[in-house]
Formats: sequence, C-alpha cells, structure tokens
Amino acid sequence: MKTLLADEFKADPRFKVAEDILQACVHCGFCTATCPTYLQLGDERDSPRGRIYMMKAMFEGEAVTASTRYHLDRCLTCRSCETTCPSGVQYGHLVDLGREVAEQKAPRPWHQRFVRWSLRQVLPYRYRFGPLLRLGQLFRPVLPSIIKGHVPPAQKRIGAIESSHQRVMLSMPGCAQASAAPNTDLATAKVLHKLGITMQIVPQSGCCGAVDLHLNDHEQGLAKARLNIDALWPHIESGAETIVVTASGCGATLQDYGYMLRHDVSYANKAAKVALMCRDIADILADEDLASLDLPNLEQRIAVHCPCSQQHGMKLPGKLKSVLAQQGVNLVATQNDHLCCGSAGTYSLLQPALSKQLRDNKLSDLMIDDPDMIVTANIGCQLHLGGHAKVPVKHWIELLVTD
Repeated sequence: MKTLLADEFKADPRFKVAEDILQACVHCGFCTATCPTYLQLGDERDSPRGRIYMMKAMFEGEAVTASTRYHLDRCLTCRSCETTCPSGVQYGHLVDLGREVAEQKAPRPWHQRFVRWSLRQVLPYRYRFGPLLRLGQLFRPVLPSIIKGHVPPAQKRIGAIESSHQRVMLSMPGCAQASAAPNTDLATAKVLHKLGITMQIVPQSGCCGAVDLHLNDHEQGLAKARLNIDALWPHIESGAETIVVTASGCGATLQDYGYMLRHDVSYANKAAKVALMCRDIADILADEDLASLDLPNLEQRIAVHCPCSQQHGMKLPGKLKSVLAQQGVNLVATQNDHLCCGSAGTYSLLQPALSKQLRDNKLSDLMIDDPDMIVTANIGCQLHLGGHAKVPVKHWIELLVTD
C-alpha cells in the first residue's frame, strides 16, 4: 500500500515504521474474517482493513474527523488480525499511532476527556484502585446490576508460601489483579515452589503502562515502563532468570517494551532485555517437569478461555490448553476461541454496548459443553466474564493448588 506521508510526519521516525507497516498490507481482507467488531457490526470501517485505510489517509494529511476517531476507538486491539494476516502486518503498533494522531487532530468532547483522565488516575495505581474496589465490594449487594457486574466479590485468600530456592523468578504485582484476584499470584508462587523455584515479588514495580497507552497518554505509559525497568534491573543483575507473567494483558505490553523504548538511548538495551525475560506462566510450566506437583482433584469439567493478549499478543495459541491437558484436566469443548470476549482493558467501560455483545457471545461459546468452571489467563477477562457467567471464572493456575 503506497503511502505518501504528509510533511508534518516525515521527521518523526515512528511514521517511517507506520509507512513500512502500511506498505506490507495487500488489501486481501483475510483480517475481516477474524475481526470481532467487523463480524459483529458488518461495517468495513470497523474492520482492520477499513481502519488501515483511514489511518493511511490521516498520515497522508487528509482531514481527520470525529468519525475517524470513533471507528479507531471501537477497535479492541485484540490483534486477531495479526495472527490471520498472511503479510505480517503489525496492526497493533499502527493503530496505537493512529489513535494518537486522531486524538490530536479531532479532540474529544470534555466529558470524554474527563472519563479517560479519571480512569488513568485510578486503574494503574493499586493503592488507589484497591481501596475503591473494597468500598465497592462492601456495597455490592445494593449496587445496580449494571455496576455490580464490574465489581467482583472479595476472594477468600489462600495461604501464602515462604520459599527460598536457588532458582528465582520475578513477579510484578501490577495494579488491578493484586486487589481483585490476589489468589492468582499466591497460587503461582505455590506451584513454582513445588518445582524448586522462588517467585520473588518486586513491590517497587507498578502498572505495565497498558492503561495509559490504550488511552493515548503515551508519555505516561513510557514513564511507567521506565519505572518498572528500574525496579526490575537490580534483580535481573542478581541472577533472576525470568519475569513471570500471570496476566497476559500485561504480558503483551511488557514484551513490547523493547519496541516502545527503542529510541531511548538510556533504556533501549534494558527494555529489550526485560521484554525477552517476560514469560507467561503457561509458557514457563510447559518447559518444566511437572511430575512433582501434588495435583488436587481435577474431575471438574473445565472450559478454557484463551485471552487475545495471550494467543495473539504473546503468540501462545494453544499453550494453555496443552499444559492443562497434560496435567489431566478435564477440558470441555469450546468454539470461536480466536474471538475477543470484549474486555480489552478499559474497552468494557468505554464501549459498554459492544463489549456486552461480545461478552455474551463469548460466554455462549464457552458454555456449549456445560462446564463446571471457566478458566482464563488474564485478570481483565476474568472479571469481565466472571461478573455475568453462570459458573465460576478463575485464573487457570488455581486449578493446580490444593488450597
């Protein structure tokens, strides 16, 4: 796709990358077959191909309207199109830049800016999000159903483990998961302990930066990435072998640090190293001898939801199901595994109607074989599905612990 960049973009190296991405697109339309918003709406402007045409026009200097921004907003950034694309178009990097330009060229109404600013002030900070969540849980019984679905019940915490092994893997407590689903990391630490691995929490680390990046505050997103690299680096230098990812949404962002900070002379090399060290817990366990795990009763019928961020972002399709199947978990049939559940970070809050449609579709696809439980690998999907599912929704790692 030949692109003639407008003069205002030619000096910015990011747009040279965008030009290369655009030139890789051959208009084949394979992406439309796996795009959740196009399949739901049937509007070419809500397909990857349609959005690519809009971004090309925008980068060539054509007028940007609120309609352009609207259709870019409706993209889930699930990256299913990247998995489908025969030409290797890196759509995720392109749409991030496109949204930034659309935001500048077609400013939002004040109330939209305020909502997005508010989300950026709360969600990425666990010491702000946690107290607000606990307040919501206290009043959950009397909350309207539309709000109650976004407030998960408080978890009964499993016991913590003290561990001291030669092998050390790092863990970042993140933002929402630490408060909303603390058992995920507690269970992960127990599983790794049985394998002779200590999971070391790095408390100075924080949000991966995804919330800011998805809400077009790129500078804050990059600032959070640098803070995390600074927090992780002493432990990396001390010999930690891996950074454990238990929320695939964060994992996809962490693995992108090298790209995000490639032009930062102070952080480029460190960012690339951190990105390479980040591994999803399913990917880690796939390479370990799990014979030492004292597995609990696994007779429950389990439906597996593989998040977009895991299969399309972290490029681990099928990895989670493979690990569970090898441990004798009774997996039931599901369908349309490649389609997004509609969580997509803040998408469920900013695009509630479309998110609800996608969530209901996903729950139907997960429930076709009448499972006893749904398991997933990302906190956002867990909360999104769990608020409306007829069966419990947990992180899959909890299946591998006894308490």
